Amino acid sequence: MPDAQPFHAQHLKTACSNCSVLELCLPLGLTGPEIERLDTLIVQRAKVRKGTALYRAGDPLRSLYAVRIGSFKTSVLSVDGREQVTGFQISGEMLGLDAISTDVHACDAVALEDSEVCPIHFAHLEKVAGELPSLQHNLNRILSREIVRDHDMLMMLGNMNSDERLAGFLVNMAQRLSTRGYSSSHFVLKMRREEIGSYLGLRLETICRGIAHLRDQGLVEIKGRDVNIQDMDGLRQLIAGCHRSLR
Repeated sequence: MPDAQPFHAQHLKTACSNCSVLELCLPLGLTGPEIERLDTLIVQRAKVRKGTALYRAGDPLRSLYAVRIGSFKTSVLSVDGREQVTGFQISGEMLGLDAISTDVHACDAVALEDSEVCPIHFAHLEKVAGELPSLQHNLNRILSREIVRDHDMLMMLGNMNSDERLAGFLVNMAQRLSTRGYSSSHFVLKMRREEIGSYLGLRLETICRGIAHLRDQGLVEIKGRDVNIQDMDGLRQLIAGCHRSLR
């Protein structure tokens, strides 16, 4: 994690039991003593400045990372050197799961804004999870959620036209932000339009046209990165039948 900067002040040490995204993260459903034991695996939070990497493709697996504050994008480089965005992660979600099978990260994880993560040493996590069935269950749940998201993404790319993909992306972001207590109708996108296009398999000009089409239908108003969803039901109807769920 060469670009991440740790907090050294003792009073900033992570306490899972006091974390604002506890209910979204790995400790979900753990008892007080179990959370305290998990907390011992997190020596200190790490701050990652906007535009810098939490880890790079090819780095060895050392930790999983719970996003506490901020957001990230994950991406890989194509054979010809182009960036392919594979996901966007926000508070309460996990980073680093890509390295579990090979012990090496398969993608880059770069902060979209000044962010904080809780590093959880993976070898120690595996040991503790073997002793705490509830923790192992939560880890399995997170892994399963990532598999389902991959399936949903393949469904989106295979079955939706460009406007439907963009609508699905906005509904997905709105749902995830709402779960965290934020507005589902007014929010700011932390990623660039080019990055959204890469994620959705669309060119920048197609994204711009899609934004105009959704605006003309009275569904969404997007100015810069500011999003105002005017008709959530209309957005859902646009993608109805194309995608069984948006997580």
